[in-house]
Amino acid sequence: MAHHKSAKKRIRSSERKKAINKMTDSKIKTVVKKTLASDKKEELEVLYKEAIAILDKGTSKGRLHKNNAARKKSKLTKHLNKVTSVAK
Repeated sequence: MAHHKSAKKRIRSSERKKAINKMTDSKIKTVVKKTLASDKKEELEVLYKEAIAILDKGTSKGRLHKNNAARKKSKLTKHLNKVTSVAK
């Protein structure tokens, strides 16, 4: 257990950051899974925009590496293009 005041504060702040990071990771995984599972064009377009926004926000905040986000966005875009080309 920490004895110094600064060490105690560090424990508190790292716990807060851990919770935020976990929440963000969970949100990213959920929205990517939902988007890939969707086969309806209208619903997929809404989910796609939401997923891209969340991935970009995670990247800009430093919670997600830019190449990791780019890979996920590419995967989602391929799925969107596949579904929309079939729907035509």
